[in-house]
Amino acid sequence: MFKKIAPVLATLTAAALFTSACSSSDDKADDSATSNEKVALTYWSWAPNMDKVVEGWNSTHPNIQVTVNKQDGGDPAVTKLLTAIKAGSGAPDVMQAEYQKIPTLVSADALADIAKEAGSLKDKFPAAAWNSVTLGSDAVYGVPQDSGPLMFFYRSDVFDKNGLAAPKTWDDYAAAAEKIHKANPKQYIGTFSASDAGLFTGLAQQAGASWWGVNGDSWTVNINEPATQKVAAYWGGLVEKGVVDNKPMYTPEWNAALNDGSQVGWVSAVWAPGVLEGSAKDTKGKWKAATMPQWDAASPATGNWGGSATSVTTQSKHPKQAAEFVAWLNSDPAALKLLAGTANVYPAANDTTTILTTPPAFFADQADFYTIAADAAKATKPFTYGPNVNVAYSAFNDAFGKAAESKKAAAFTESLATVQKATVDDMKNSGFTVAG
Repeated sequence: MFKKIAPVLATLTAAALFTSACSSSDDKADDSATSNEKVALTYWSWAPNMDKVVEGWNSTHPNIQVTVNKQDGGDPAVTKLLTAIKAGSGAPDVMQAEYQKIPTLVSADALADIAKEAGSLKDKFPAAAWNSVTLGSDAVYGVPQDSGPLMFFYRSDVFDKNGLAAPKTWDDYAAAAEKIHKANPKQYIGTFSASDAGLFTGLAQQAGASWWGVNGDSWTVNINEPATQKVAAYWGGLVEKGVVDNKPMYTPEWNAALNDGSQVGWVSAVWAPGVLEGSAKDTKGKWKAATMPQWDAASPATGNWGGSATSVTTQSKHPKQAAEFVAWLNSDPAALKLLAGTANVYPAANDTTTILTTPPAFFADQADFYTIAADAAKATKPFTYGPNVNVAYSAFNDAFGKAAESKKAAAFTESLATVQKATVDDMKNSGFTVAG
């Protein structure tokens, strides 16, 4: 279903297309390897110290040895894999793949379906994480490795001074933003960063949006829809009022604002402590983590910002052994400890709280840090990515960048139509069938 649909294939069912997309690994696989034969696998990953994590596997599986090849993350990794797939050689057996890139890789017939080998792991992961590797189907295109559930981080000293508690709802957040900025015009509770489409996607996800979907043998695109419009209008309103900043994140100016107390809150993900430790080292001990402000406090929900899976490629000659390794890496308790402690990632598996018992150093005084994170992961709403996330994100950066500069709330919601059109047009031009 995720291949480019040529006219001759237009009448095929979604199930048939799924089968065609996943059959190549079985056709190419060398199934002659037995448990007594030695198999060598290659694994492309950008996570730090992954070679040390894999040593845990190699030491206990002498007949299936895995070699880690460190790669750049993001688009460069995808481009390199797609080049190898197109060439018919050079791809690894196992690939670390960001959730939003999985549809692109599946559409290019780059990832194998490992449902037979890994499908039983479903209950070990939050529903949203598992949805990210299945694309809403019975196929399994990887095992979730790490996730980035959204949380709220705030300067407790500033909030206490203003008589504020961590905001439980987005109305609370807006009220806190106004009070903090009124008390000190140099301080903001946060910023709307138009250069971080991934964060905005997570915010839309929390509100109930899912920008892509599958309808029979066609894709659907719903970026300019009510839940996302609500999120855009909300942040546009705060920017227009001037109670949140409109500057991009991850700049020297932004780092300075975190460190000097100009920005006293941050809607971010579970990995935020590492960023704060590098950007706001002078404020250590003054921050606290909390659950995300909610649209409906009675039905807690959040979204993701980041996260990846470990997938078996269609060029692997040993897909069964590769799938066995992938399952171990992301569900075995010993492996999860290594992922968290050595690779410094937040494992996607459900039982993270039994592994992460000590809070991050930057939040050393908050013993319940990982309990909050685990609750957030379980409350993450499902979200389906499409085959051209890069195009949608680029359109977001352009349209919302102009909206943020204008400081007009209406421009935020109007930008969604621009992103929607750019995404749909690109998919159609690429040969995908788009319903509606």
